[in-house]
Amino acid sequence: MKKAVALMLTLMMVFAFTVLFTGCGGGDDEGNSDSALKAGFICLHDENSTYDKNFIDAANAACEEMGIEAVIKTNVPEGQECYDTAAELADEGCGIIFADSFGHEDFMIQAAKDFPDVQFCHSTGTKAHTEGLDNYHNAFASIYEGRYLAGVAAGMKLNEMIEKGDITADQAKIGYVGAYTYAEVISGYTSFFLGARSECPSATMDVTFTGSWYDEAAEKEAANKLIGRDCVLISQHADSMGAPTACEKAGVPDVSYNGSTVDACPNTFIVSSRIDWVPYYKYAMQAVLDGEAIDTDWTGNLETESVQLTEVNEQAAAEGTQAKIDEVKAALESGDIHVFDTSTFTVEGKTLDAYDADVDTDADFTPDTNVISDGYFHESEFRSAPYFDLRIDGITTLDEQY
Repeated sequence: MKKAVALMLTLMMVFAFTVLFTGCGGGDDEGNSDSALKAGFICLHDENSTYDKNFIDAANAACEEMGIEAVIKTNVPEGQECYDTAAELADEGCGIIFADSFGHEDFMIQAAKDFPDVQFCHSTGTKAHTEGLDNYHNAFASIYEGRYLAGVAAGMKLNEMIEKGDITADQAKIGYVGAYTYAEVISGYTSFFLGARSECPSATMDVTFTGSWYDEAAEKEAANKLIGRDCVLISQHADSMGAPTACEKAGVPDVSYNGSTVDACPNTFIVSSRIDWVPYYKYAMQAVLDGEAIDTDWTGNLETESVQLTEVNEQAAAEGTQAKIDEVKAALESGDIHVFDTSTFTVEGKTLDAYDADVDTDADFTPDTNVISDGYFHESEFRSAPYFDLRIDGITTLDEQY
């Protein structure tokens, strides 16, 4: 009898240790998991915004690929509603929560402090590296490289227009619709302009701001204003179809953002750049599943396939555009070209060899880090979000919105 009891106790201990060290559910050989991880996503707008649709599509794709439940909340303002939504997602059992808009950051930080067992990941934010929270992270991508490539396509189109006699070289003026006068937008329109000018040296650019990330009427009005100022090609850093549809109606070539507009604008759409968030979402969720730390600042790039261009619309683009994009992309990847090469632009007539940027963000936006060395501005290397805020020669800002 005593031997039987002893044997039973031994078997129970073996079973207990097996459960303890193998867990209730494990991953397969490819790193996927049958864990009950649930991921929450907070979006400023819904699928009607090209910006938010890009995030939503990535969230669905990454979660489907990994077998993870996605809980997506849309139309969440940049205010207390963001904190409330983050808290709701945490209470619903989400082990990782992502937010997609710059103004969500302070509310995500507060949620990270209140829910220390949940990982919070914020796209476009600036404060993770100074907050020092183990469960709060920023992410972005070197989209300035994508915008540079899109600018190359724009420059080729300008050259085609000059060669056909549609415009003269000194009429090669680009119009750009921006949302706010933030470093992210300045970095974007400057990289686009530098790409265009690498092909069309006479190019100039006018920029106007709407004061909103998503306002179709305002973006359409802004595009029409730029066209009225003799801008012969339009691009944008705003999230609606306002500018592209204005261009299609006016017959003005357009380079959009966050996805192709060829279906609505077949005669004027050239190409679009976007960030593909799938690589980051998969990386961060897999880190949670594996019990590993997520990078405080994560920056995707061409190599991680986080920076993407749509197919070139050959109906509107100049001949040879795709081949040129492929050539310049290879040079960017090899380091033979740097987007913000200081030999390619001046500020008030001067070439810069040093510049202190506001990397460690504070209330006064105090410059704190020299970001120029080796002949170029090192964008998104000291933190993931852009900090390029130089006003270079050749670009005229018609107004400002903060």
